[in-house]
Amino acid sequence: MKSYLQVKELKKSFGDRVLFENITFGIYEGDKVGLIAKNGAGKTTLLKIIAGEMDYDSGDVVFCNDLRVGYLRQLPEIDENLTVLEACLDISDDAVDAIKLYEDALETGDVDMMDKAMRLMDATDAWTYEDRIKQILTQLKIVKLNQPVKQLSGGQIKRVALAKVIINEPDLLILDEPTNHLDIEIIEWLEDYLKRSRIALLMVTHDRYFLDRVCSKIIEIDDNQIYTYDGNYNYYLTKREERINAQNAELAKVKNLLRTEIEWMRRQPQARGSKAKYRIDAYYELDKKSKVKRDDSTLELSNNAIYIGKKIFEAKNVCKRFGDKVILDNFNYIFSRYEKLGIIGDNGVGKTTFIKLLLGLEQPDSGSFDIGETVDFGHYSQNGIEFNDNEKVIDAITKIAEYIYFDEKTKYSASQFLQLFLFSPNTQQKLICKLSGGEKRRLYLATVLMKNPNFLILDEPTNDLDIVTLEVLEDYLRSFKGCLIVISHDRFFMDKIVDHVFAFEGNGKIKDFPGNYSDYREWSIEETKRKAEENKKEVEKPVQKEKKVNTNKKTFKEKKEFETLSAEIDQLENEKKELEEELNSAGTDYKKIEEISNRISDIIEALDMKEMRWLELSEKD
Repeated sequence: MKSYLQVKELKKSFGDRVLFENITFGIYEGDKVGLIAKNGAGKTTLLKIIAGEMDYDSGDVVFCNDLRVGYLRQLPEIDENLTVLEACLDISDDAVDAIKLYEDALETGDVDMMDKAMRLMDATDAWTYEDRIKQILTQLKIVKLNQPVKQLSGGQIKRVALAKVIINEPDLLILDEPTNHLDIEIIEWLEDYLKRSRIALLMVTHDRYFLDRVCSKIIEIDDNQIYTYDGNYNYYLTKREERINAQNAELAKVKNLLRTEIEWMRRQPQARGSKAKYRIDAYYELDKKSKVKRDDSTLELSNNAIYIGKKIFEAKNVCKRFGDKVILDNFNYIFSRYEKLGIIGDNGVGKTTFIKLLLGLEQPDSGSFDIGETVDFGHYSQNGIEFNDNEKVIDAITKIAEYIYFDEKTKYSASQFLQLFLFSPNTQQKLICKLSGGEKRRLYLATVLMKNPNFLILDEPTNDLDIVTLEVLEDYLRSFKGCLIVISHDRFFMDKIVDHVFAFEGNGKIKDFPGNYSDYREWSIEETKRKAEENKKEVEKPVQKEKKVNTNKKTFKEKKEFETLSAEIDQLENEKKELEEELNSAGTDYKKIEEISNRISDIIEALDMKEMRWLELSEKD
């Protein structure tokens, strides 16, 4: 198997803090590798080093010759002054250079430039490249190719950045949290694309379904060391537990043996001269091994009973729209005590707006939300909060409260509370600007939960959190003694905690489905198949009826119809041929291309119907 990448004895530190050392692994043709570690362990740093965007202390990063590498950053950087199409073409590539030259020739009308551009387009197969750009952007639901990047949402920018790296067909694709800000339909498309593709893959993601279904190898950074597992995510979980149990058993064995050796070393000093040197050396080696400590600290969230009354909230005929875009249309709902609701839907259908309406951050056009008196909201926003980067971690908490009270018996100091969220006393003294993205999200989560709300509203809480934190958060939410609304594109997370979902279908339509996300998805697929079968039967009914009344002899009306059909078919064929010639010369006028393509589709459909009818009539005398 061909080696694409070899990382050897890699070390990276920031000051006196060692992120990782002696990191050694390889990626080979066809490998699909998932990188797992706690927040702050250096996942993004490692990807940046491999992508050539960051230096390292020592070691080697070696690629095979002429390897094409694509890198998707966690927060993509795209020139906002470019259009969508220009952003996708903003790379160094022979085919791209040919397309740019061709577009310049079209704009200037330079005949010599056009001749050169067309020869380059042929030589680099750029005609196919341009088609691929449009195809992938369409599959990622980006249809306005001339729209400026600055007008796009965060999710749309992520999709354009994703299209840009995929279009170039790299041999090795490096993805840092590719599913963040993507809706579930796009995540499933990407999942299917990567499974079918021969591209080698190295990625960091918290999406456990994505990891399990795409990856064939898992690499874990733990205690500054690296461990490799040849299997998917579920295989990794099993083998990791076996490894930790083996390490704990080995440590217990070392400590037992050390007790014996300590007694031996403590014998009379005069006997020490006769002690075997190899045994003395072995003692010190055992002593060193016994002091190795595993960092098995995990997030442990207190979940005490929080009083909440029977009345939670009632939505009464709520309407909300932005221009022609309908968010809610006479929405009515009574929210129950201890309800755990998941909200799903494509980006831009109004999920976050719904939350803002409930919290009073947006006002409805008509109708109202009637909130119970005992309801105390805790809101975790998708955008987070603006921390002062020059402030210490501990100060960000103490300025909210010096002590956190969960009930009469449970009280934490600010420092103790932060330790529950895996911020050690040393880390608490760090400036916030020194934290990783995931650590900042964990700190934000702490500021929400420290207020001990009885109604939690979480808008994309899984973005940038490591898997360990997600698992503990899931346990906390499953046993949470209050109400919960969560918006998330993390299918695994939704499946574990919600008891029903609101599926925002667009145009103000909301489907209330009893069950988790996977239940809804299974139902949705079956419902789509059922509707397709019904439509098929409706289309077939008139044809079947016509066949029953057919005779072997044309009526006068059928003779006239036969003659008309022949003329109409010839006319449509001629129009189709003219449009195809016009399409080939349309250049980059995408609006014109779209209009011509739509008309050709209509003609083909009409031809099919008329030719079928012509054949039916031609069989009659």
